[in-house]
Amino acid sequence: MRSSVLSLSVSGHPEPTSRLLPEVTERATASALPTRLRPADLLRLTDEGAQDVLEGRYDHLLPDSGLWPAENRWATRLIADDEVDVWLISWVKDKYTELHDHAGSLGALTVLSGALAEYRWNGTELRRRTLVAGDQASFPLGWVHDVVRAPDEEAGLTGPLNPTLSVHAYSPPLTAMSYYEVTGHGTLRRTRSVLTDQPEGDLE
Repeated sequence: MRSSVLSLSVSGHPEPTSRLLPEVTERATASALPTRLRPADLLRLTDEGAQDVLEGRYDHLLPDSGLWPAENRWATRLIADDEVDVWLISWVKDKYTELHDHAGSLGALTVLSGALAEYRWNGTELRRRTLVAGDQASFPLGWVHDVVRAPDEEAGLTGPLNPTLSVHAYSPPLTAMSYYEVTGHGTLRRTRSVLTDQPEGDLE
């Protein structure tokens, strides 16, 4: 908010707070993050990665058989450097990631095909949303969610051989994740933390 809000000085007299330009505010926010990349940068990277997959630039990384795994989630790393990891993930029915965060990494995704159901902890409850092909989402620090392939009728799919695909970016690259459960008192409790570089929970 850039209204002329007043704050009290030590002497008790009101003094005006500074009015920062949006770009200054963005720089200040970015400097407090563990990466120079912002959520908008990660959204752009996932969008470009999705387009590259559609145009066949990563065909050499796809399953050799040409068939997407039907029993377990599958992923391949598209880009990896010291600043960001970009992944392509294939999702299957009824394989949840469990409630988790991305530790010290920011994240973003673009749905390439099919649809995902995301269950996000909003501080008091889990809220569900559906992300269909073309939708994007970003995940700030502290974001706790569970992700699963949405029912085929929500995605407009006609059978299990149609893949649900999404491209994800994490910066800095993932090194750890924590997992959570909702208690009977309506609070969130951490159950474990693990060292991992796998996206959206360990892949089976």
